Amino acid sequence: MRILLTGGGSGGSAAPVIAVADAIARRLPSAEFLYVITTTGPERAMVQAAGLHHATIRTGRLRRYASWRNFTDPALATAGLGQAVAVVRQFRPDVAFGAGGFATVPPLMAARLARVPVVVHQQDVQPGLANRMLAPFAVDCTVALEDTHRWPRWSDAPVVGNPVRAAMLQGTAERARQLFGLERGRPTVLITGGGTGALRLNQIAAEAAADLIEVCQIVHLTGVGKRVPGPTSAAYRQVEFLTDEMADALAVADVVVSRAGMSALAEIGARGKASILVPMPDSHQGLNAAAVARRGAALVLMEPRLTPGSLVEAVRSLLGDPNRRMALGTAAAALLPAAAADIVADRLLSFGLREPD
Repeated sequence: MRILLTGGGSGGSAAPVIAVADAIARRLPSAEFLYVITTTGPERAMVQAAGLHHATIRTGRLRRYASWRNFTDPALATAGLGQAVAVVRQFRPDVAFGAGGFATVPPLMAARLARVPVVVHQQDVQPGLANRMLAPFAVDCTVALEDTHRWPRWSDAPVVGNPVRAAMLQGTAERARQLFGLERGRPTVLITGGGTGALRLNQIAAEAAADLIEVCQIVHLTGVGKRVPGPTSAAYRQVEFLTDEMADALAVADVVVSRAGMSALAEIGARGKASILVPMPDSHQGLNAAAVARRGAALVLMEPRLTPGSLVEAVRSLLGDPNRRMALGTAAAALLPAAAADIVADRLLSFGLREPD
């Protein structure tokens, strides 16, 4: 069985797709995968780390805001569709799968043109433009959270959680201590702005770290090229990008400070971690964070009002209250269970074995 995978432009779009591929491979070792990646997206490192064969296409970003690149990217998207058609013809997949992101559109449209069944997973509460374009052509759509049911075409989609890579469940605190030079017995805070980084969050976190290292040690994942000045201390480590090592960073963390992309939330939930979410302003992440917070699965701080002082206060409060940390982690694990990848894998395999319509 041949399975076409796609999702790029950010690590968040790629993570659940890789998780589903891993779950399929455990069920069907003979399965062949081809992951279609973008020329510049950060998903390349993740796909390579997962050992998946890949093909590269060019594609333009889908934007809902004014930008001069809205005039040039349609040509890139058209070129990408042509490249994707060639990839599909050569690979001849039995089923195609994506989980959102602008890079999914050309490969999945090319698959549908070839009468290949397309399966789409909606991670974020609010369906993105790419998935809204693809949903009418998909044979199956799933969602991470019930909150997505308020949108047309998604009102009866099965709620499955969000797929998490099996490797994310295999991280160890001891390996993290060796990797990052952490001290045993001292509370650890993981701060991450997502796969592409978040400059303002990084700056606030680095300022807050000067106070926080008095009570904890910090692993600060900034994103590639997004390093910022911070304390010079063995208790503060900046790292630009992690692949499999992210599992260890999560394993050792007592508190996670994160953006509110659904892949990050699912990984936090799968490990049952207490988190403080800082959603990206004016984005879909606000709805993600609100949905999680309503269920008692995270604390939320809005970036426009975030200061180093307020971040210090929130982190110190959680570090000093183990019962609250446990309650947040337990609720997160219940909301976004680790079994989602297996559920989606089973559905994907069932469609791949059917005759195309």
